Amino acid sequence: MSTNLKYLSLGILVFQTTSLVLTMRYSRTLKEEGPRYLSSTAVVIAELLKIMACIFLVYKDSKCSLRALNRILHDEILNKPMETLKLAIPSGIYMLQNNLLYVTLSNLDAATYQVTYQLKILTTALFSVSMISKKLGVYQWLSLVILMTGVAFVQWPSDSQELDSKELSAGSQFVGLMAVLTACFSSGFAGVYFEKILKETKQSVWIRNIQLDFFGSIFGLMGVYIYDGELVSKNGFFQGYNRLTWIVVILQAFGGLVIAAVIKYADNILKGFATSLSIILSTLISYFWLQDFVPTSVFFLGAILVITATFLYGYDPKPTGNPTKA
Repeated sequence: MSTNLKYLSLGILVFQTTSLVLTMRYSRTLKEEGPRYLSSTAVVIAELLKIMACIFLVYKDSKCSLRALNRILHDEILNKPMETLKLAIPSGIYMLQNNLLYVTLSNLDAATYQVTYQLKILTTALFSVSMISKKLGVYQWLSLVILMTGVAFVQWPSDSQELDSKELSAGSQFVGLMAVLTACFSSGFAGVYFEKILKETKQSVWIRNIQLDFFGSIFGLMGVYIYDGELVSKNGFFQGYNRLTWIVVILQAFGGLVIAAVIKYADNILKGFATSLSIILSTLISYFWLQDFVPTSVFFLGAILVITATFLYGYDPKPTGNPTKA
């Protein structure tokens, strides 16, 4: 049974990671009549859907009692304002990251994004060392060096790549690169900050996610008003929305929750497989279906190094000799 759950987890992880990136890329480059949907509004809708999903999970954990649900939300959120306010910082950063994801995939092909975004392993590791005093082993430090080398190869310019990017890309390669690098730093910091808060308190992860997404929706609405307020007043909040847009929003909303639910069945090696398969699938689909990416030998070398680094970072060597119980 556990083996079946592991492979099911692998399939879900690969599907979620690959489908979100590819559908978002396709939705941002698809040429249609009328206004394109606003990424700022899509992020807000995703946050609201996550709040609804987390409330449902708390309701389920409270034995499907509305009275118990109301008491938990009141006691854990309204009666603990300082604990709730702690989530304002990571929620703002996550909101920035989610918007940067749309910017990145409007300017970079899915394959290049998938490989480059693995730099979040590096930023998460560095923030873990500095913020929660996590110790990294020799294999992990080595993997970070390999990771940086691989990403450098992926971003290494070539004459054919420059010509292809002019013909195939829907935006600016530089803007996409800056967006994904900023997203890597924001992902690393916010992830470690959130982990630190979870370790310091006894509140459930679902309650913490409700608090996180509550502030995220507020920050998101502020962003809609500041950057796209004129367009919203002119064409409406849901301008340009179609079936594909809703698929992207739903994948973004529930993807993190699905991963959190299955991650306990997926060890580090399995997560490495999921990342590797997702990169390979993104490359193949970008080339054959989206036709917005032409891989080079340097890209393949960089992708192999990134995949190797992903496996190596999660490698946990077994101690030699007779292990003693702590």
